[in-house]
Formats: sequence, structure tokens, C-alpha cells
Amino acid sequence: MVYLYIEKNTIKLISLKKTLIGQQETSFSEKSYEADLLKDGKVINIDLLASAVKEVVTSNPTIDNQVFLILPQEAFLFIRAEVPSDIAPSALTSFIKDKARASFPVDPDLCLTAPFVQEANEQKVVSFFGLSKDVFNDYQQAFSLIDLKITSVIPDSLAYFKLFEKTLRKEKRETILYGSYEKSQLSGYVFDTFGLLQEKKLILEVKKEEKLEEILKEETENMAENKIKLNRIILSGEASEKIRQDTFTKAVGVWTNPLKRIIPNFYNEYLKILVVDGKKPFPLLAFDVCFGAFIFHQENHDFSLLKEGVKISSKKSLSLPRITLPKKPVLLFLGSFLLSFLIFIVISNLRINLKLPSIKRPEPTTIPTQTPTPTPSFKKEDLKIKILNGSGTVGKAADVKNILKDKGYGEIITGNANNYNYEKTEVQIKKQFTQISSTLKIDLKDYLSSFKESILDATATADLILIIGKDFK
Repeated sequence: MVYLYIEKNTIKLISLKKTLIGQQETSFSEKSYEADLLKDGKVINIDLLASAVKEVVTSNPTIDNQVFLILPQEAFLFIRAEVPSDIAPSALTSFIKDKARASFPVDPDLCLTAPFVQEANEQKVVSFFGLSKDVFNDYQQAFSLIDLKITSVIPDSLAYFKLFEKTLRKEKRETILYGSYEKSQLSGYVFDTFGLLQEKKLILEVKKEEKLEEILKEETENMAENKIKLNRIILSGEASEKIRQDTFTKAVGVWTNPLKRIIPNFYNEYLKILVVDGKKPFPLLAFDVCFGAFIFHQENHDFSLLKEGVKISSKKSLSLPRITLPKKPVLLFLGSFLLSFLIFIVISNLRINLKLPSIKRPEPTTIPTQTPTPTPSFKKEDLKIKILNGSGTVGKAADVKNILKDKGYGEIITGNANNYNYEKTEVQIKKQFTQISSTLKIDLKDYLSSFKESILDATATADLILIIGKDFK
């Protein structure tokens, strides 16, 4: 999986390839461009973006074509609302969409949307994100030009929030500034316990003769005047490496947490599985947004702007030419057809009324025959297969992928199911490929006695989805 972040004129990327022992072989790259790639989160030029992404991607030796895309918050439409405690989960979507219709400049039905729900102190708050299908279509076209596929997309604000979410105390409502300090600029967002509080990105310029702590102190005072009291500042970015927590906290007047101290204490299990070539440490402070997206991908399977089978309409529509037929030949054809049909009916009735003598014939001895198994009209190596781990066993999807590869199956991608509580393995197959079911049972007989089978939506990208259950040996 590739976690790729695009902002105004910079692209950051980490590429992860799972090893047999469950770790992630990690490579990374970053590049800034003189020309802007995005404006207000929208693609300026599709070809230019494709060329820039290709340059960053090809600098990595082992790259996957599956992309987890991270975009600036400004690319998304956003509202936040408190949810009544008694609302049913099934009614949540319609509740928040009604609010979005009143706030979004476009109909939410013309957007890719997803809610992010947080609960604390008997309160439930939903952050609702929308990405215009037209905006996403431009990204999709750029990536398709270089044979990359966008499998997920989230705003950078959610990636940053995941980096400190576990430090939040649910019984205490905090207001937090997360800032990335790079060279002469600090940029970030204001959050609270429930997620993003202000959607506009905060950007503070730091000149040579100025100190960051003095600028932040002034900014916190301005926020206080607007009734936003900061409880914490979390600093990331390579320039934050030299900041001392104690003196910085004292100078700003707000408790400051360096990200480099948060991660080892709360997210070390994720950091440990990233294996960088040459045993170098992973440059967390430079690629924090990509690392946050990686954590989000592992922990928030229910959040998805890209539902299975989503189709993005192309800007150019193709239409078939209209064919006009001459009326006279058509009428002659219809008349002859009706006449033939009437003659057929008359002859059939005459045959029924004629009584012929019945002749008793000896009943033939029936010999049971075995119905041959139909030979599939396709090869199993041509199938597009998706394996999802629903068993909770780390690395199980990769193991099953190796099993099917040994059996001659072709294109296979892996991932996690929406939960790890699948007791029985499930197989979803498109209708035209259901003949492969019997072959699959034979190929997996050493690992599985049976599996639950269902029809897969024809619009799905995969031809067959295998969800591994706890019954898989």
C-alpha cells in the first residue's frame, strides 16, 4: 500500500510492503515543485499532477499500485454536529445528510461522503466530510494515467488527529493545536476531544529574527479573545527536533508535547513494524501525515469515502448514434411476422383435435448418468481476487494469498475486513464466475471444510472477495 499526501506544491509518500513475519518493508520520498499542483484542494492540471506523482513514485524501488490518498482539508466540504444520544445508528446518515444539505454549497448526493463519530462524556459528535465527485474525478484521471488506483481517500486533518487521539482523556474536554514546524513556517489545525474544531488551516510565518514561541504566544492570546482557549500544543515537523519541551512550554504559556515523545508511548506497535532499508529510523517528523494515515487505515475500517462499487462519471460522455429505419420495410416485416404467427396457431389447434390411436411402447430402462461438472469458460489465473482478513490473526491474508498463488490464481490483493469477528469464512463471487466455487473448495480443502457463499455486486472491482474467518486453519 502507498500512503501518498498531496498539498499545494509538495508530495510526500511512504510505501509499505508486508513481509512474511508481519512487518512492513518501508520506503519513502518527498518532493516540492516550483509550480503549484493544487489550488484550494483542486487539481490545477491533470497531466502536471500525473507527471509529479510519477516522479515521486518511481523513486521507490518496491511500489504498489494501490494508493491511500491524503488530501488537504480544504479539498473537502465539512460540517460538525452533536448527535442526539437516542438516535439509532441507522438514522445517523440521514440525520447528518439533512444538515449537510443546509450547509454544503452542493448537494451531498453529488459528493463522496463519510461520517467520523467520536463519543466522550455521554456526548456524541459527528464530523461529516464530503468530496465533490467532480474534484475526485480529476485526481482519479491523473492517477489512471500512471496506472495507479486510489483505494481510499481522507483529509489530512484526520491523519493528524489519529497521531494524538490516544492521548486524549475522554473525561476532560481539551482544545489542541497540532502544528508541523518546517523551516520558517508552522502549519496545522485546531482540534478538540471530538476531532477537527476549525477546518481552516492555521499557517504562521516565522522570520529569521523571530522566535516560534513568541509567535505562538501571540496566536494563543488571539484565540483566547475569540473564546478558544488552548490546553495543549503538539509539535511535529523536522524543525521541531531542536525544541525543548520545558522551556518552550514556559515561553508560550501552553503545555507543549513534541510528537517524537507521543509516538513511542502510545503508537510504538505501529512504529515497530515499519522496517526501513539499512536499519535507519523511520523519519516520523517529516512524514507524520502519512504515518497518521497508516494508523487511521488500521483502526478505522468503517470510515470510507470510497464505497465498494463507486463509479465516478467522466466529464466526457459517449453517446451512440441514432439509427433510423425506413417505415415501409418495417411495416411489411411486422405484417408478415403476425401472419406467420396466426398460421402457426391454427395448425397447432388442428393437431390437438386430431385423435390418433395410442400405441403402448415398452418403457425404456433408465441408466443413471453422472452430470458432468461444467468446465468454466475462464481461467482462474484471470480472476481479480481480494482477500480480507476477518479472523483477527495478523498476517493471515498474506498467508492465504500465498496459498492461492501456489494453486495458480492470478491477481490478488489483500486487506482487512470491516471487523475481526468472522467465525466462518465467506466467499463473494460475481454471477458470471460462480463456476469457480467448486474449484476453490478443492483448492482450499486442506484449510477449510466449507465456506459461506454469496453473489458479489457486478460493479465491484474484484471478481471474487474472500473474507477469512476464524475457521480457516
